[in-house]
Amino acid sequence: MELNQQIDILWILVCSIFVLFMQAGFCCLESGLSRSKNSIHVAIKNVVDVSTVGILYWIFGFGLMFGATTGGLIGTTYFPFTNSGSDIFLSAFFLFQ
Repeated sequence: MELNQQIDILWILVCSIFVLFMQAGFCCLESGLSRSKNSIHVAIKNVVDVSTVGILYWIFGFGLMFGATTGGLIGTTYFPFTNSGSDIFLSAFFLFQ
């Protein structure tokens, strides 16, 4: 793998971490807008939201959005457990999305 590809992958991973840090910021914002007794519930809600959406995107979304199309409508590859191949760039791109 060439150096410029490694730098591209590193940049995608850094941006992915920034996006995940945004979720912590939303948690702080929502906790500040609610009463202090409800702040833990807001934090739990945000963790459950990110976890649920991440799993559903892994199962359905990434394959539908970025897989090879059949008939030009929806993707039919890159679904989990289909052994459609992966590389480090595709994994980093998935994490960023």
